[in-house]
Amino acid sequence: MNDRPPPGSHIHLIAICGVGMASLAGLLQAQGYRVTGSDQNIYPPMSSYLEKIGIEVLAGFSAKHVASRPDLVIIGNVVRRDNPEAQAVLGAGIPYISFPQALGRFLIASRQSIVIAGTHGKTTTTALAAWVLTQAGIDPGFFVGGVPLNFGSGWGSGDGDYVVIEGDEYDSAFFEKFPKFLHYRPQHVILTSVEFDHADIYGDLDQVKAAFRKLMELIPERGALIFCSDDPSVAEVAAVANCRSISYGDEADWTASNVRIHEGRSFFAPCYHGKSEGPIELRLLGLHNVKNALSVYAFAREIGIERPKLIDGFATFAGIKRRQESKGEKRGILVIDDFAHHPTAVRETISAVKAGYPERRLWAIFEPRSNTSRRKIFEKEFSEALALADRVVLAGLNQPEKVPEEERLSVKQVVDEVNRMDRGDRAVVIEKDEDIAPYVAQNGASGDVVLVMSNGSFNGVPEKILRALD
Repeated sequence: MNDRPPPGSHIHLIAICGVGMASLAGLLQAQGYRVTGSDQNIYPPMSSYLEKIGIEVLAGFSAKHVASRPDLVIIGNVVRRDNPEAQAVLGAGIPYISFPQALGRFLIASRQSIVIAGTHGKTTTTALAAWVLTQAGIDPGFFVGGVPLNFGSGWGSGDGDYVVIEGDEYDSAFFEKFPKFLHYRPQHVILTSVEFDHADIYGDLDQVKAAFRKLMELIPERGALIFCSDDPSVAEVAAVANCRSISYGDEADWTASNVRIHEGRSFFAPCYHGKSEGPIELRLLGLHNVKNALSVYAFAREIGIERPKLIDGFATFAGIKRRQESKGEKRGILVIDDFAHHPTAVRETISAVKAGYPERRLWAIFEPRSNTSRRKIFEKEFSEALALADRVVLAGLNQPEKVPEEERLSVKQVVDEVNRMDRGDRAVVIEKDEDIAPYVAQNGASGDVVLVMSNGSFNGVPEKILRALD
């Protein structure tokens, strides 16, 4: 496209160490640009990724970082208007765009965009779709808000006609207060779920639905919408789409039959209007992941890919870092790391791991870190979700000062409610994350599974638990 700077130009990313921004930096570097970035939170895995590919990361935010006048600056959505680096860009008249604008410009361009959207499941579904299409010979470009283990990075340029992209409903930037996915020019959409989330930018569920309706309205008549009809909010939002709409779920165009979970894998048969297309093997746990896979299968069949070309992609999909990722096993105790932070995701993840290891005692260790989970709106739902585990450890709120005191989640209230459910003491609050690993090492037993959930670094708690066990 003619709005791209020529290869060799200098592109600077403010807040480069987020998963999406770091992946974007790698994509731009591969396209021949000189890339630099800055951030105040420089920690693995993305700092390690950037160091490995040779991208300079400047510590902190400073006007000095853009004094050389980059040809283009990309400003991450965590950057506020009063950020000194952003202020310097604005004051000097340096060209700037948002992260989703950059994806539209440098990755999607004129190709057909497949946007995977929803409150839950979009990262896994996007990565799975990218891998299945790749294995089917489509060679799509892709961009995922995580690190798919099959690819080793969250992006791929691809030479095919399609781009598979994770569609986030969060704000684009301080200068674009609308969802990222509105930049992605969707030809096709997979919509997994619609629930209230991102309490810092959405006031209620109706506002969330309104955002997803705007995405539906962007799908052209010749495009396709694959939507989960089990979710009433999804069905409501999908109704405004003016394109071919295909449902999946328990009672839908596409359903999953003969579902079973065995030895860390899920098996199911996709059925179109009740007619089975034969078994599919999936290296993911949980009914929610079966539905994610069903949506990808339905989409692939919709664009004309025959079943024989799809089977291997599902069977060989290795998952994503920090999505039910096994970190290791010491003293017979398995440690699993997961990104879950919404009560629905916490519930589904715990249920999936319990089903995958039915004979083992399950620990659920959770850090309330997201803008929604730090608020008390889901206190009851978090208690119910965490109570599915055999042992529960709740960390203190991460950066509680960012939430008004009267709106904050009470971790004590959540733990008390879990214990009230069975009149026991299986749930505890451990305020400081550095105290969690010694507690698990002292109280864990051979055969336990320890599931750690946070949407941030959690200061390396999974690795600290393994070291403590060793």
